[in-house]
Amino acid sequence: MKVLLLGEIVGRCGIGVIKKALKTYRQNNGVDLVIANGEGATSGYGLGFQNALSIHHMGVDVLTMGEKSFFKLDMVEGIAKRSSILRPANYPETVPGRGIRYMNVGDTKVCIINTLGMFSFSNNPHLNNPFLSAEAMAEKAKSETPVVIYIFHAAASAEKLAMGHLLNGKVSIMAGTHCKVLTADASILDGGTAFISDLGRCGASVSVGGFEPEHEIRKFRTQVLTRSHESWEKPQMQGVLVEIDEKTGKAISITPVIEDVQVEMPAQKTEQGN
Repeated sequence: MKVLLLGEIVGRCGIGVIKKALKTYRQNNGVDLVIANGEGATSGYGLGFQNALSIHHMGVDVLTMGEKSFFKLDMVEGIAKRSSILRPANYPETVPGRGIRYMNVGDTKVCIINTLGMFSFSNNPHLNNPFLSAEAMAEKAKSETPVVIYIFHAAASAEKLAMGHLLNGKVSIMAGTHCKVLTADASILDGGTAFISDLGRCGASVSVGGFEPEHEIRKFRTQVLTRSHESWEKPQMQGVLVEIDEKTGKAISITPVIEDVQVEMPAQKTEQGN
């Protein structure tokens, strides 16, 4: 089984990347399942429900979320209607939506788990400690299927590395999201788990997290929040392609994905973000 895991989709440029590149890449590489982070798809801050539906129709099977899960009000109600959108599983059980999904990919049952880290989030919802539940969730999933994919939305590389080693041999894939920078540590751990600290981003690669550098620099210099502006410079689709042995659940290979994509910028750019 081939699983394509994509980095955070950022703004209209990121959605344009998915629209332009995903279908062809999926066909050319025999991809069976596509998972992407949708945290920043709507103006870079959260995911609107209609954008989620559009991205799903473009070929993304599962969208994972993080600390911005409910930044868009329509997602509070909408997330419960779509099993293809995963909020972090360590939210309280009474919160709308789900953080774990079982689905059939061809003849194989797959479990996808999504959790949120604890450190360095300015708007952290302070969820339950994921390290206390990760092994139990993986063990339960393993009782259903050998193919278990764990997505960890966390800011600290050390936190994601620790989770990778904790789940080594217990899941098929442990992939980090949030930092929007494709890391150079893609590997298969000795327990057969494919690992990467961060899947990067789908959107402008020449940017600050998908936004024009000028305005982000001003924020750091002045400490005054101003509106961010989407960047459209050198759009890319970033992530990893992982091949999994469906019988054992162990990863066979992990390959970084960096695809340059031609995306047309709208005639008029509008201010986005904070």
